[in-house]
Amino acid sequence: MGHYAKINKDNVVEQVIVAKADYINTLPDKDSYIKTSYNTHEGIHYEPRDGVYDPDGQNLLVPSSDQSKALRYRFAAIGMVYNKTHDIFHPPQKYSSWTFVVKDETDFAYYWKAPHDVPQTKDSDGKLQDYKWDESLYQSDNTKGWVLDE
Repeated sequence: MGHYAKINKDNVVEQVIVAKADYINTLPDKDSYIKTSYNTHEGIHYEPRDGVYDPDGQNLLVPSSDQSKALRYRFAAIGMVYNKTHDIFHPPQKYSSWTFVVKDETDFAYYWKAPHDVPQTKDSDGKLQDYKWDESLYQSDNTKGWVLDE
């Protein structure tokens, strides 16, 4: 059994199912099903470490000794995009001004980048302040975009 993401004509994930490869191969639209790895995150395949738990009681994950199981950078989810060029699943482009970055295909770093870095300002208690992107602000003045998330 494996996990398969069904993608539409725009390569957007519509469904994720658990099935045998033999079943997928019988489907008339079998090419729209892309295998995905439930235990893959940021290009690394993980396995549960039996008997070892974090403070919240969750089973800790450790990198698997068999990294050939690390499929398509991350586990697919509905709404994600299958990028055929890089053979990965990634979130859709949220803002038109953001660009897709491939840091290094061997180092795995695929992400959407804003035109400007997030400000690193602190409040009166010394805590980093939270910002959110405002696309309309950026479109009206391309030197701006980040606003305090209050």
